[in-house]
Amino acid sequence: MIKSPKNLKNGTKTMIETLIHKLQKDHFLTLEVAPHASPTLTPLIHSIQSVGLEKRVDGFVCTDSPLAKLRHSSILATIKLQQSLQKPVICTLSMRDRNSLALQGELMGANEFDVRAILALTGDAIRLGDQPQAKGVFEGKSTLLLEIIQSFNRGIDLQGQPLKSPLRPLYPLAVINSYSQSPESLKKRLRQKIEAGAIGIVTQPIYDLEVAKTLLGWVHEINQELGTFSELVLGYFPVVSYRTAHFLYSKLPGVYIPNEWLSQLEAASKINPEEERRVGLELSRNIWLGLWDFHPKIHFMSANNTKLASEILPPPPT
Repeated sequence: MIKSPKNLKNGTKTMIETLIHKLQKDHFLTLEVAPHASPTLTPLIHSIQSVGLEKRVDGFVCTDSPLAKLRHSSILATIKLQQSLQKPVICTLSMRDRNSLALQGELMGANEFDVRAILALTGDAIRLGDQPQAKGVFEGKSTLLLEIIQSFNRGIDLQGQPLKSPLRPLYPLAVINSYSQSPESLKKRLRQKIEAGAIGIVTQPIYDLEVAKTLLGWVHEINQELGTFSELVLGYFPVVSYRTAHFLYSKLPGVYIPNEWLSQLEAASKINPEEERRVGLELSRNIWLGLWDFHPKIHFMSANNTKLASEILPPPPT
């Protein structure tokens, strides 16, 4: 386990260390923020603040051009979000767009701005995106980025050369599918990421408590085997329409959505949109409560729908 160091200037934990402590020892709740293809994050920040979401979560996760679509820089967005919301932000970085030289340089520069919690991704294929002229880098998978972070935390670069001055600690996280038709293959990938140093494993959305129980059991087993202390973070995405549920069921093989959800939402959609949303919100709230009661470490995804997030997340503490 990476220990939570004190801030050298004032002797108190920084926002990042406080977030990591929550991941390792406490309840943990993050909200995904997906920057747009825009030079300004102001509307998104105002949307978050308008319903007080920054007071209802422990931190945020900033995406890095998901589905290979052009978006605002994840590192610069993370800096802006941390400064504006005064909450820690986990910065997503993908291997798709940068080689190991660029990644090392960006991690060094970001370190000075307290961008130190990193969610490592391989990245979606360029063919899925809106920039067909671009060329994917893919020098390695997400485990290479985890290796870079481990090297920096030891005071050396990827070639084993000592850094001129140490970086403040970096905290690496990784992602994993929540479902696979080959469970052993999924468990193997989970083990690889924990072995590579991920202190947190964030799953794709989960809609069945048994799935969460299986994944948590695997993490405990792997931690005991490797002597590691990785924590599982359950992915959550509310579904309030049959169209969304069917998309998850048919297009995302790494996500399992129960047939019960499909049938209830389909029936409701034939009545009217209001009934469809009501049924979806009820199903989503129920699984939220079940997941939080079982394992209160959750990453909330809502595609920037802050109103929907505010309907499900508990109110801010008074």
